[in-house]
Amino acid sequence: MDLYEYQAKELFAKHGVPITPGIVVENVNDAASAYEQLGGKVVIKAQVKTGGRGKAGGVKVADNESDVKEKAGAILGLDIKGHTVRRVLISEASQIVEEYYVSFLLDRANRSFLAMASVEGGMDIEEVAATKPEALAKIQVDALQGCTKEKAEEIAVAAKFPAAVMDQVVAILQNLWTTLVKEDATLVEINPLAKLADGSVVALDGKMTLDDNARFRHPDHEDLVDNSNTDPLELRAHELDLNYVKLSGEVGVIGNGAGLVMSTLDVVAYAGEEFGGVKPANFLDIGGGASAEVMANGLDIILHDPEVKSVFVNVFGGITACDAVANGILQAIELLEAKGEKVTKPLICRIDGNNAIEGRRILDESGIAVVERVETMDEAARRVAEVAR
Repeated sequence: MDLYEYQAKELFAKHGVPITPGIVVENVNDAASAYEQLGGKVVIKAQVKTGGRGKAGGVKVADNESDVKEKAGAILGLDIKGHTVRRVLISEASQIVEEYYVSFLLDRANRSFLAMASVEGGMDIEEVAATKPEALAKIQVDALQGCTKEKAEEIAVAAKFPAAVMDQVVAILQNLWTTLVKEDATLVEINPLAKLADGSVVALDGKMTLDDNARFRHPDHEDLVDNSNTDPLELRAHELDLNYVKLSGEVGVIGNGAGLVMSTLDVVAYAGEEFGGVKPANFLDIGGGASAEVMANGLDIILHDPEVKSVFVNVFGGITACDAVANGILQAIELLEAKGEKVTKPLICRIDGNNAIEGRRILDESGIAVVERVETMDEAARRVAEVAR
């Protein structure tokens, strides 16, 4: 789960990382009240889970109440890379002398963590890595040993932090590591980590990704969940324990197994080029032992997507035999129609594997007009794209 900037900074402060005071608001009147509480010049920052806010007009400086209202009003409701701004963070404007970058992230390839640091912060770290790789220090951090004082010093020296801020940066790195571990995060990032005119070093921004697999250890993390920008179909699928991701296309896809579903997306997209660029509408993995109820839930989600014109059910029978899968498809249609939800969109089915001959016979003899069985995966992909077109 990705956090908003204000949420990340709250967790940073909880573990001793210095931040600037700020107030989160959702309307211009509260923005004016926040300005009165903070006093002086303030920075108004859009709270969205994406980068490039400044370039998109999502970060503005204001120095009086009317200015705050005007600029907060301009940012609220703004669309930034498909994310609608519903909150802004009003923070004290800081007198920045230098901008740095520090982060810890899970390095799955090396089964450890990676620390990255640079004295050239304030810009996209990808740009620094691409144009001046020597300016970005990368240090492996052992998960068991952690970021000790010695390791923090190694990171700071490798990144060439000035001696004047070395002690502060070392302490911040240790506390940032504590944040990562205590909150079960896979990423903690500060950009910029700024040296201010008074010599102090503080986190002016923050990014954080929490490990959903560890959510059971953190009941307080439920308060951090925000579904305001999540697709309603994805929310409903999550409630039904379905592995569903909404895409932008016309062909609904159901498969059993993530690898098979990913392959199905590819063949549908390839076949769709022949029919004006028809694309898959979703990723939906119903698992290896999917019951009729699970199949019905999957179809229910997909058929409620107004962009879907046809559905590709691509199943390889393994643990669950193909005859059970075929019966599940037919029962799913019955369950939906029993709820008054008549299935009218074409269902192109390809089933193979364990007891495939019997499964195909069941579908062929079903007599259900919307169900069409196709022998191979490529032929089915072409057919489902054709009927979607």
